[in-house]
Amino acid sequence: MEIRLLQPDDANMYWDLRLEALRNNPEAFATSYEEAMSKEDPVREVSKRLADADSFTFGAIWDEEIVGMMTLVVQDTSKLRHVAHLIGVYVSPVVRNKGVGSQLLQKTIEKAKEEGYIEKINLSVVTNNDSAIRLYENAGFETWGVEKNALKMNREYYDEQHMTLKI
Repeated sequence: MEIRLLQPDDANMYWDLRLEALRNNPEAFATSYEEAMSKEDPVREVSKRLADADSFTFGAIWDEEIVGMMTLVVQDTSKLRHVAHLIGVYVSPVVRNKGVGSQLLQKTIEKAKEEGYIEKINLSVVTNNDSAIRLYENAGFETWGVEKNALKMNREYYDEQHMTLKI
């Protein structure tokens, strides 16, 4: 298993995993599969984001395929630049419970520290995702709030737990 920072030429591979994530765990993402599929040129959009200096996307590569992803986004305003947000986290079922999420998170936290100006990482996770919450807690993230009915899908509501890690 290789954990590496994804580059713009990884956009197709990333996009395939993103669609898998939206199909397999739609409750975990603000974007729906249908919304993602309706984008005009999503791979080009992903490629641009992977080239963005304020965004770091790590991929877990196994057998030449991406099986996990995690993105750290930094605010671009001076007053918020010290806070990064962890988004787009997904690990394919074929490698779940094998430490992939932990490896991705470790690399992402290392990158945040390496940047030197990031002081904390914030994230939101649906409250019924026990394994993700355990992963974040084991890495030192602390819960600072729960947003009731944060997401709504097919007339069902999902609460989100907001967590932070001071670097």
